[in-house]
Amino acid sequence: MSGHSHWATVQRTKQAEDKKRGRIFSKFSKEISVAAHSGGAPLRLAVERAKNANMPKDNIERAIKKGSGAGKKGSLEEVVYEGFGPAGVGIIVEVMTDNRRRTIAEIRKIFEKKGGSLAGPGAVAHQFKLFGMVAIEKGKKPQETILKVMDLDVEDIEEARDAIEIYTKPGNLEKVRKELDGFGFRVKSFELLRKPLVKISIKKKKTADQILELMDLLEEHVDVQKTAANFDIDSELL
Repeated sequence: MSGHSHWATVQRTKQAEDKKRGRIFSKFSKEISVAAHSGGAPLRLAVERAKNANMPKDNIERAIKKGSGAGKKGSLEEVVYEGFGPAGVGIIVEVMTDNRRRTIAEIRKIFEKKGGSLAGPGAVAHQFKLFGMVAIEKGKKPQETILKVMDLDVEDIEEARDAIEIYTKPGNLEKVRKELDGFGFRVKSFELLRKPLVKISIKKKKTADQILELMDLLEEHVDVQKTAANFDIDSELL
């Protein structure tokens, strides 16, 4: 993957900027509040992800109280939208909203503004598979790092531009993250994500710009928690 940029790599750069603006904490608050309804592993994962992003303890506790009913109870629901971007790129948008009708209208408008379109359930999802993903710092000898990580219970390992990405079965994410911590690797981020089974290679800069502009608008929407896309852009175009 070195020399190319897929969406998981681009997102890490964007999340670093979101963290500076505090916007990422708002997304984590929603994630924690919804997870607090069921508790258990989903809540642990949400809280650990927030802690990894240095979200203040008070913010985390407020989000848990809100979701568990100890605070003012919200009516957030999780919805997944599917669509296509320029060049037929498949896009999945995960949202948390208190007004599904408003949100889908706004998401549709974003797609259409940048030459894309919303699609029905299942139109895009089959192009992706759910994994747990832990991104660790590459270090000076990435190949040695990869060889060490191969001994863990992982499904796939990729060298990205800014990290080593370790993919696990969804249920093993927490275990593998702790093992990597124990080995002394610096964990940059971890999450459940939809990994594209086949990537669409983007060769034209105009198309690359259109796709990234579309993804930017989706990520900036207040209800959007996470996006997945199957583009692969040559780093020379960025």
